[in-house]
Amino acid sequence: MVKKRKSNKKDLGKIKGFSIQFLPYSEIKNLDSHQRIRKILNIVLGNYILILQGRLTSDEESRLIGDTMAMIGHIKNFKGIELAVISSNGKKSSMIDKMKNNIVNKLSGGDLGAITIIGPATIVKEIKRNPKKIELLLNK
Repeated sequence: MVKKRKSNKKDLGKIKGFSIQFLPYSEIKNLDSHQRIRKILNIVLGNYILILQGRLTSDEESRLIGDTMAMIGHIKNFKGIELAVISSNGKKSSMIDKMKNNIVNKLSGGDLGAITIIGPATIVKEIKRNPKKIELLLNK
């Protein structure tokens, strides 16, 4: 006689799945600030967690946050975004390495040594950055 065991699975809440989209910098390189922000918002409003190669300028980050704050209450179930930038700038580098990185960044038009993670606050609870890992905490 075989006994049935109760499942020890934890209740995962309402998250049945989520999608992650990678956006290479080459896809936004030739866009102006307004178009970049619109493209990013369209992805995030589609309930995707966006991993962007490179980083936005500080003005673009500010505008993105401002635009999302203005959308809260006007778009159903939209509670804002979580944003984190992970950059290699914190490492100690030689002067030659810094010069090489600056040249590459100028030629490419952006900081390719960085990664930006942007997700809707309805899915992403918090993004924790540590020197050796990234923790993406999700809402239940």
